[in-house]
Parts: sequence; C-alpha cells; structure tokens
Amino acid sequence: MPIRNTPERWGWVAKWLHWTVALAVIVMIGLGWWAERLPFGSLKVDVFWVHKSLGMLVLIAMALRLLWRLLNPAPTLPDTLRPWERGAAHLTHWGLYALLIAMPVSGWVINSAANFPLSVFGWFEVPAIAPADDDIKELAASVHGALSWAIIAVVGLHVAAALKHHFVLKDDVLRRMLPFGRIEREHRA
Repeated sequence: MPIRNTPERWGWVAKWLHWTVALAVIVMIGLGWWAERLPFGSLKVDVFWVHKSLGMLVLIAMALRLLWRLLNPAPTLPDTLRPWERGAAHLTHWGLYALLIAMPVSGWVINSAANFPLSVFGWFEVPAIAPADDDIKELAASVHGALSWAIIAVVGLHVAAALKHHFVLKDDVLRRMLPFGRIEREHRA
C-alpha cells in the first residue's frame, strides 16, 4: 500500500489518520457523555482527563490530516456521481475537518476558562487559550455540546454515503478507505 494517495486509493497515512481519529472521536463522545453524568469525584476527574487528553491528540491529528490533505490530493470521485453529489461529498469532508478541529478547541476553551491545568496523558502541558471566566466557560460548553451533535449528524451522513457507495452503487469508494484489503477494479475496454 502506498504512503501517498493515488487517484484511485487513499494512501496509508490518510487511512491511519482517518481511522485513528474516527476511533478517538467515538471513545471521546462516549467518555464525555459518561463523565457528564458522573457525580463529582476522582472517577469523573479521571474520565474527563482521558477525554481532554484524547481531544488534544485529535486536534494535533486533525492539523496533520489537514496538512496532509492539502499537500496530497484525495482520490477522484466516481464519474457516475452527479454534480450535487460531488458537492455534498466535498462539503461533508471539509465540514468534518472543521468540526473535528472546532470540537477540541472548544473543549480547550472550556478547560482554560475553568482555570484547570491540562496535561495530555502526563506527556506535556497545554497552555490556557482563554482567561478564567465562568461566562466564557458556559458559552464554550454550550458550543462543545452542540458540536458533539453536529459531529454525530455529519458522521452519520458520511457513513450512510459510504454504505450507499458500497451496497447500492457498488463502487470502490468505501473499499479504498478500508485499512486492509485490495481493491478489485473493473477494467473496461
């Protein structure tokens, strides 16, 4: 499997970033919802610490992913797609990038405004990006919650489109992003 994307397939760097971020986002949403419901105590603090640490790693991964995408164009979409479908695909991908950057930034603002130190898994400290302020914290928390629902909706659309490509359109759009396996392309004369 090539490192870089080709016109037919995503390279291993794009695939690794895609699936790593996807897994982290699933874990973070679950941890965030769970931690919100826990009574205040050491378990809640520990769960939020893992949630926040993963969030900072997702922010770094998304910055790398965006850079990689800008320097390494995506595979071409199938010729069978209508113009509005192509537009929707591009809007969904870039929307996910924006959401997956905005989400950890809003969490970072919450943490900063709460005047709480942030250490990413004990590896490094993250500086505050907002002053300690309850109003900023509450606003950022509202944005963070809304972004979680937006991510769920857009990821749902993304997954539905991938499944449509695989099961209805029977093209290789899904297979070319899967971490393992080969693409069996039809060769037309």
